[in-house]
Amino acid sequence: MAGLKDEDKALFPVRSISSIVQIFEKQLSNNNIEPDLALLSILVGAVENSLTCNRTIASQESTVYDEPKLPAVEFNIAETLYSKFHAIVKGAVDLSIHEEKYATRELVKRVSDVIWNSLTRSYYKDRAHLQSLYSYLTANKLDCFGVAFAVVAGCQVLGFNDVHLAMSEDHAWVVCGENGDETVEVTWHGKGNEDKRGQPVEAGIASRSWLYVNGNAVVCNRAMEVATIVSAINPSLSATADAAEVALLQQELLWLLYDLGHLAKYPMALGNLGDLEEAAPTPGRPPAIVLFQEAIRSARKYYGNAHVYPYTYQGGYLYRHGLHANALASWADAADVLRKYDYSRDDGEIYKELLEIANELIPHTVRADERLLRQPRCFAYLLRFYDGICQWEEGANTPVLHIGWARPLVNTISKFDACIRAQVIIECHETELQMNFVHDDENHHTRESRRDSNLDEGNHHNNDNHMNNNNNNTTTSNNNNNNNYCKTKERSSAARDLIASLESKVQSTNPAPMHPGIQALTAACSEKILNRDYLLQGDGEPFVAPQETSLPPTPSTSQETLDPEVEEDSENENPRITLYSEKMKGLKDLLLAEKLNTHAISLQLTAQSQVQIGKKTRGNDDLGVHQRPKRTRRE
Repeated sequence: MAGLKDEDKALFPVRSISSIVQIFEKQLSNNNIEPDLALLSILVGAVENSLTCNRTIASQESTVYDEPKLPAVEFNIAETLYSKFHAIVKGAVDLSIHEEKYATRELVKRVSDVIWNSLTRSYYKDRAHLQSLYSYLTANKLDCFGVAFAVVAGCQVLGFNDVHLAMSEDHAWVVCGENGDETVEVTWHGKGNEDKRGQPVEAGIASRSWLYVNGNAVVCNRAMEVATIVSAINPSLSATADAAEVALLQQELLWLLYDLGHLAKYPMALGNLGDLEEAAPTPGRPPAIVLFQEAIRSARKYYGNAHVYPYTYQGGYLYRHGLHANALASWADAADVLRKYDYSRDDGEIYKELLEIANELIPHTVRADERLLRQPRCFAYLLRFYDGICQWEEGANTPVLHIGWARPLVNTISKFDACIRAQVIIECHETELQMNFVHDDENHHTRESRRDSNLDEGNHHNNDNHMNNNNNNTTTSNNNNNNNYCKTKERSSAARDLIASLESKVQSTNPAPMHPGIQALTAACSEKILNRDYLLQGDGEPFVAPQETSLPPTPSTSQETLDPEVEEDSENENPRITLYSEKMKGLKDLLLAEKLNTHAISLQLTAQSQVQIGKKTRGNDDLGVHQRPKRTRRE
């Protein structure tokens, strides 16, 4: 067999996990020869399918091994399947007419055609245990990841080492070319099986769909493609039971890849390893929470914090271990990532993930731990979670939040006492005051261009009188927290008069020019913005740095300093939160009211009028979510 050295053949028939680990280690340690993707996928697929398909769960309970024995993988079986795959790929592509050194889109499409057209059509492609070449070569069945992987493995067989796997959190495609800048769809996504094979993925990235993670996909090298083989192993026997031998095999192989440094840029694999360590800790290895935090750091460092699952992995772990406040923080961080995207019908998996958190895990968390209801920061986490989802909705043609989302939210926030809710300082991004300053400044420059060059001093005098007559007309900025529970220092009358004069000028429709003093202040605002809290209350600095207005900044997170062993339980805190979504901004006063108007909150959350505010439109989205089974983590 081309993929095995003579010394490796002595390991057959493979009957132990250690034998498989040795084969993987040899394949990964040869600096001169790439690891053979087809061989390794066939090997682990044979073990997985033998131990999970048509196996009774009862057999799991009666047998325990120091090192579990595996069903024997005979050399002749592995060799036959390996040769079959080579024959399929080489028989489909005439290399004599392909003179380029690097793969082209047409060649990749041809390989995907061969895989695609040889699949059995009469099965549901998103079932478990269909991701390996063993499944393909023995039953002509592959899931969508399996198709993409088979295309990459096929191109490796043909000698095109520039073809690599690219993965988001729920989809896979191929990159190729001398610089890896060609992208090619080679499989489908979801239930519809829409045939996009051969097309580039740029349209999906441009749509801001989570499915394509805004161009922040995990682009693999060969060693990372070996990691995808291992991460895709699925030990499940049923919804509630796993094959212990398969889980242990996956765990051992992931630690091998971890030690070799091949998981550093693979957050999903780190999350899978964390799940396995939580279920069965390995002596001498880091605890699961360390792996979940490492996955988050990887997503931040290499992928622009564009991956949601690292936070939901961690949130689930904290939830299961009773660290409820920290779980709420992780779920809020997940929603912060989601706000970067525009919801589309391709995002069904993450929709279901967030729906489960909102409607099952968060309500149960609040019921199970009443301490949360006495912590203002937990109320702030809840608002941040829903603010992220609402902002995700704003770019969609199909609304996300329906009454099924609204009821659990209303029930949960109604459990927080008014005095706790009032301690949260709620700010709104792009306040009315700041926006009116910009609007007034634009109008002023327009008026300046239209002014008659012979304008006399009398007009300036009239404008000064107009400003003096309106000094007492003030408006309230959305940036204030508007509640009586927060203690404030005595306001300076001079500062109050200054703010009043500024705000009255902003609202004025008089075409006369600005007072020179106001002009100077407005000009200064282009560099630094006056801190309203300083002027009114004496708090903080007199100026604050200007904020970006094109895209809201990602809200800060606390995960870098997370200590899973400690949860603060403070009732005397004033957490500050900035709301970015239009729906949640509209809820501000309702959320701080002493008596909650639950009907009004529900109407605001489910209002479709807020959708598409300032956003582009896309094609019709027929369904709120695909009717696919919820995928398992290691599917």
